Amino acid sequence: MRTTLTLDDDLAERLKQRARRRGISFKQVVNAAIRRGLSGPSDVAESPPPYCADTFRSAFRPGVDPLRLNQLVDELEVRRFGGRG
Repeated sequence: MRTTLTLDDDLAERLKQRARRRGISFKQVVNAAIRRGLSGPSDVAESPPPYCADTFRSAFRPGVDPLRLNQLVDELEVRRFGGRG
């Protein structure tokens, strides 16, 4: 099938170089490149589904870091024994 195809200058140059290196026609290089592109995964352009995390109710109020509770207990003990509490 004969058709007209407009290529970007840089792409056309790369295809011509490849044809020269392999010793084949420009037409063969273009057809091979298009076949490779069409045979790849068809969903490459599709974005993955959005990430979704399960939520749960916490006994802590917003802003309370449960990983720092031991530090809070230590600070309260220091105040109690230091006479500032």
